[in-house]
Amino acid sequence: MRILLWRALALLALATAMLGVILPGLPTVEFLLLSAWAAGRGWPALERWLLAHPRFGPPIRRWREYGAISRHAKWMATLSMSIGVILILISSLPHWAKGLLPLTMAVVLLWLWRRPEREAEYQTDE
Repeated sequence: MRILLWRALALLALATAMLGVILPGLPTVEFLLLSAWAAGRGWPALERWLLAHPRFGPPIRRWREYGAISRHAKWMATLSMSIGVILILISSLPHWAKGLLPLTMAVVLLWLWRRPEREAEYQTDE
């Protein structure tokens, strides 16, 4: 039963990532990372396929090996969150939510932009 739940999570995350390829604002890489993580616990063949995939594999491997996130992914996350903040501010959410949600996004963006972008930024000279 546990393996089926890991597989279901891996498939759901992968399907969401595929939607993110065509829908602006829906993240792709984050859901690919989640899919690979879940597949590693219940579907090794899917994990291997994701890691070997020419388009999806490199960002997953960079994240796993170096905690690196590409500059393009950082800019796309920044754009998506900026649009989200605008929508939050013009929505009818309570004032506390209009303050807390953008603050949370700002903290996430600060963390995101502090991540290395390439393997070389993480390695040290010996």
